[in-house]
Amino acid sequence: MKRVVFNQKGGVGKTSITCNLAAIGAAMGLRTLVVDLDVQGNTTHYLVGEIDAEAYPAEAQGVAAMFKQTVRSRKMASNPDAFVWETPYENLYLMPSSPALTTMEKELESRYKIYKLRDALEKLDEEYDRIYIDTPPNFNFYSKSALIAADTVVIPFDCDSFARQSLYSLMDNIVELQEDHNPDLEVEGIIINQFNSQARLPGELVAELEEEGMPVFNTYLNTSVKMKESHREHRPLIDLAPSHKLTGQYLELHEELEATVARIAA
Repeated sequence: MKRVVFNQKGGVGKTSITCNLAAIGAAMGLRTLVVDLDVQGNTTHYLVGEIDAEAYPAEAQGVAAMFKQTVRSRKMASNPDAFVWETPYENLYLMPSSPALTTMEKELESRYKIYKLRDALEKLDEEYDRIYIDTPPNFNFYSKSALIAADTVVIPFDCDSFARQSLYSLMDNIVELQEDHNPDLEVEGIIINQFNSQARLPGELVAELEEEGMPVFNTYLNTSVKMKESHREHRPLIDLAPSHKLTGQYLELHEELEATVARIAA
């Protein structure tokens, strides 16, 4: 199962959602790979901390190196697993981001390498039970590559009026990509993130989405300082605070997502 976490708006919690859901799956015994396609590298930093630039020069890191080998060749010289790193957590693996992704994008796009991530992940599908793909906050070459490669997409929503407006454009883009490149891509649902039950606006926005027929997950993720602590410590919540309320919400959300996996497999 290959799942992409995508929103064209920044600051909606893509990294937190990607890493914490992946970490929960890994803790439950699922061999899990996280692919970090965001040049900012927040997912990479979250899971493995600071990267030694001398030990891992930018052009040799993870996903950038995987794409680089496709530029002048129709076939991959190395197995995609060669670009996967171990993390400190059992069953959890990472194909890290790199600053080199920025300079590579135009060349990859001009050479129409939009399907190369799909090809790479298809080779890894049997090695991992779950693959999560974190994306940049825009509809660019890398996010399109992720949506083409994925089986499903989940959309973080941070209960903001601007986020609601951008959601319509996002859904239109996904529909167009389904029609042109990946008709099997399924929108699993919208993840309500940074939800404040004490404020009126978040509840109203969610209710409006549901009235419009948007596929909203039942589990909401609350705002919590514990998430910021998790980022600082480079420790997903299931490791840092397994009994915390927010961790429990992530566990419930993961259970909802696993129901999708079971349905697709049936």
